[in-house]
Amino acid sequence: MDELICFALYSAANATTQAYRQVLGPWDLTYTQFLVLVVLAGDARTVSVIGQELGLDSGTLSPVLTRMESRGLVTRRRRVDDERSVTVALTEDGRRTHDAVAAAVGCLTPSFLGAVPDPAELIRQLQGLTRNMKQLTHERRAS
Repeated sequence: MDELICFALYSAANATTQAYRQVLGPWDLTYTQFLVLVVLAGDARTVSVIGQELGLDSGTLSPVLTRMESRGLVTRRRRVDDERSVTVALTEDGRRTHDAVAAAVGCLTPSFLGAVPDPAELIRQLQGLTRNMKQLTHERRAS
């Protein structure tokens, strides 16, 4: 198992998600909800743009947004110019939650920085791996 890249990635992703779950617990947020907060902290986005940025389909994202809206963290509004499109924005409570959670997850930074000599290079490598795997998946579906 130690020589399988896929298992090393799986283990690292699983351990990272578990660490985030622990830190996010006091806010009763899932990792996916945290990522939505991060995406929306910059500005409102349509559901489709959020899905693209997070690599999630609408079937996965819609229930997440529904829960976040029911908790008062986000608002969803149909666009006037295109009723098929829904814009999602943070509420004031959502922004306060984002700020508090962003500060709290900072405790995880040393674990990332202590594990690799160049985190920016690791991010580039993982993004390349993601692109390659998506391309492979697309090609296999097409054949």
